[in-house]
Amino acid sequence: MGENKEKGDTKGAKGGKCPNCGAARDQEYRPFCSPRCKDVDLGRWFKGSYAVATEETPETEESGDDGGPQEI
Repeated sequence: MGENKEKGDTKGAKGGKCPNCGAARDQEYRPFCSPRCKDVDLGRWFKGSYAVATEETPETEESGDDGGPQEI
């Protein structure tokens, strides 16, 4: 059936491809193939390239409520 892999061989573990570059996954960096692809993905999160959809609307300063004391 499947190939016997030597202990410590983590290349291609559990199949699949790196979501960044398409290379075989490495179990140590899963789901990526290398620390580079892992860091590239993290950088995309930091830059805001990925976003989680919400139904909240961003608050703007135009609403007039800056959280400070109100003048009467």
